[in-house]
Amino acid sequence: MSRRILVILTLTCAVAVGNVYFPQAIGPLVATGLHLSPGAGALVVTATQAGYTAGIVLLVPLGDRFPHRPFLVTLLALTGLGLLAAGCAPALPPLVVAAALVGLTTVAAQVVGPLAAGLVAADRRGAVIGTLLSGSTGGMLLARTFSGTLGEWLGWRAPYLVAAALALLLAAGLAVTVPVTAASTNRRYPALLAEPLRLLRAEPELRRSCLYQAAVFAGFSAVWTCLALLLTGPAYGLGAQAVGVLALVGAASMLCTPVAGRLVDRVGPDPVNLVCMLGVLLSAAVLAAGSLGGTAGLAALTIGTLLLDVAMQCGMVANQARVYALRPDARGRLNTAYMTCAYLGGSAGSWIGIRVWNAAGWRGVCALAALLTAVALTRHLLSMHGRRPITSTNDHPRSARTCQTGRR
Repeated sequence: MSRRILVILTLTCAVAVGNVYFPQAIGPLVATGLHLSPGAGALVVTATQAGYTAGIVLLVPLGDRFPHRPFLVTLLALTGLGLLAAGCAPALPPLVVAAALVGLTTVAAQVVGPLAAGLVAADRRGAVIGTLLSGSTGGMLLARTFSGTLGEWLGWRAPYLVAAALALLLAAGLAVTVPVTAASTNRRYPALLAEPLRLLRAEPELRRSCLYQAAVFAGFSAVWTCLALLLTGPAYGLGAQAVGVLALVGAASMLCTPVAGRLVDRVGPDPVNLVCMLGVLLSAAVLAAGSLGGTAGLAALTIGTLLLDVAMQCGMVANQARVYALRPDARGRLNTAYMTCAYLGGSAGSWIGIRVWNAAGWRGVCALAALLTAVALTRHLLSMHGRRPITSTNDHPRSARTCQTGRR
């Protein structure tokens, strides 16, 4: 795969993921502009996120059924039209419908990963996955800043219209850049929808990766959900914008995920997972000191969130490399199963985190993150016990067997 293709695929990940997150920064502007209550304006964010979850389940498996280039172009074109409709919406109901359409179709990043995994040799797959994930992380972090700043200057419609133009430009760029690929299956749509569940039952390595990411992402979500309560509470007395500033610390993971990907290519995903889980445990211990307040507590929160973000994202690179090595003919369906489990874990972590916060405060939340990671770490150590070292994703036994037998 050429550098030009990798760049445009990385940009696609950034824009597609950014479309999910930029409405979070302009919710109050939407409410003011349409003369709504703040709660009603938040419906736009909810509709986008609900649509995105549905898109992962309903559309990502089609990446195995259709050639990638026309499928990606269609998704981005529909996303651009949805963003355009949202930017021109005269009232809340059509805006919510358009936001749901945007969320549903802006799943291009989940299609790009399986595509890229098939365009490179196995010994470069981790590095490419890490680069794509750095694009997704950049889109997630920068989208809020971009939309908030632009919305303050030009109104809430401007971010939607600019995002629409970016999506349509990317669609045109992908149409002439991405190489032609063949569909890996001709199964009917209902069978494709059921396939992720079947793969979860059939593939132990998929279940393992899903457990790791769901557990770690649950702890990650619990920490970030309750962090705003800590910073705005009596221990610090800061404004909500302090959470956004602290979130920018996570930008360091954009630099670390390509490095993690290269390590996965050299030593395999298991050692990288081990280091990342230990990193999450260390971050939980550091974050617990944030309950002290003051300068020392804020320093602990800064260092702890940096460790947490880097460890979680780098672990995701290892997990995806393991998943993509299982079945080259079913990477879209494998990714659907993996991402669905990850998001379910994150949602559960947020829900449980609030309740732990109410019962045990910030240290309880940090203990929850450590406990969830310890579950994954215990499973990982049991899996590694007696297993021969895997030096790269290329000599993963399952991957080698698939390459020998071809499609199923």
